[in-house]
Amino acid sequence: MKSIKVLIFFAIAFAFQFSYSQGCEGPGEGDGIKIFGFIQPQYERTFTGVNGEATPDNDMGGFFFNRARLGVMGNIPYDFSYYFIMEYAPSGGFGICDAFVSYERFKPYMSVSMGQFKAPFGAEQLQGCHKLYTIDRSDVTNELAGPIRDMGVMFAGGTGDKIKIGEGVTNVIGYQFAIMNGEGRDVLDDDYEFVSLSDQLKTYVARLTFTPSQYITLGGSYKSGKYTPADVTATKDDSRTRFGFDAAVKYKNFTLQGEYISGTDEGSYTTGGGCGGEVEVHEGSVERSGYYLMALYKTKWNIEPVFKYESYGVDKMDEVELEDSHVMRWTAGFNYHFNEWTRLQVNYQYNLTEGSLPFGTPYQDVLQIQLQAIIK
Repeated sequence: MKSIKVLIFFAIAFAFQFSYSQGCEGPGEGDGIKIFGFIQPQYERTFTGVNGEATPDNDMGGFFFNRARLGVMGNIPYDFSYYFIMEYAPSGGFGICDAFVSYERFKPYMSVSMGQFKAPFGAEQLQGCHKLYTIDRSDVTNELAGPIRDMGVMFAGGTGDKIKIGEGVTNVIGYQFAIMNGEGRDVLDDDYEFVSLSDQLKTYVARLTFTPSQYITLGGSYKSGKYTPADVTATKDDSRTRFGFDAAVKYKNFTLQGEYISGTDEGSYTTGGGCGGEVEVHEGSVERSGYYLMALYKTKWNIEPVFKYESYGVDKMDEVELEDSHVMRWTAGFNYHFNEWTRLQVNYQYNLTEGSLPFGTPYQDVLQIQLQAIIK
């Protein structure tokens, strides 16, 4: 049944990315400093119940900043650019979000960036936070594509020909390849001070996109790395591998977007790490997979209804096949664009497991309301 779902998914959507960039805006022409950022104040209320019986005493709701970012970017004579942004967010606290320097003499065919930036894996992960169609990224992106940011060096470019898609342009063929620490943002490799450079464990991330027309973009991602064993008695390094395929179809004001990611972890596995969240390491081997499908339509009244379905879970743990282990989520809502800088998002998430819920199992639905203002 699971393989049928995957085949159906691939028939509908194979792979996509809006551009081969980091989901960030560029500094444009000239050598001046550009100040930019955005704030996302949000109200969120969770509805907790047990087997269909609501428990109001456990419901939680309140106001907070989902994200608040402020940064600078610009060009440096000659052929260099920089990008630096700070963030305050409940998941990641206050600190550096992105900070990298790029050499762009051979752009658009190739540019080289060094610093801290998004790992070039997956479509949804690379989509800018202020351009997401739903308030939250999907579980499969947060759990398997991450850590969303890391330290390293990246080579990126494309064929140089431009295809208009949505509000931007992209290359017919684009690529990214990064060598990264693999530990997440603001963190150095655990072995940095104890082994030679040639022996340090690194993570390799690659992404390829293909945009045959203005209506569709296809692409795929791959990540592989070795890590210091979580089990101190282990005789070999832990390893993690990720495959991802994603797609977007745009026709006039209609958008269909989907993504599938699978991952194999040997020796240890991580949870979390999406959108600046903390990465937790657990002992054991696991195979996980998931996908999402999302559709939206922007009306002439600047209201954009959106519907998203996602499934994510564990397929195998320590060589044991698991059944009914995937969690499903439906997200329904709308985006209202006051103008090009200000947007209101309203989402309702309905969460459920694939298998029947044992008596006493809690479930949780979430209502989210976010107002976003872009600083330019």
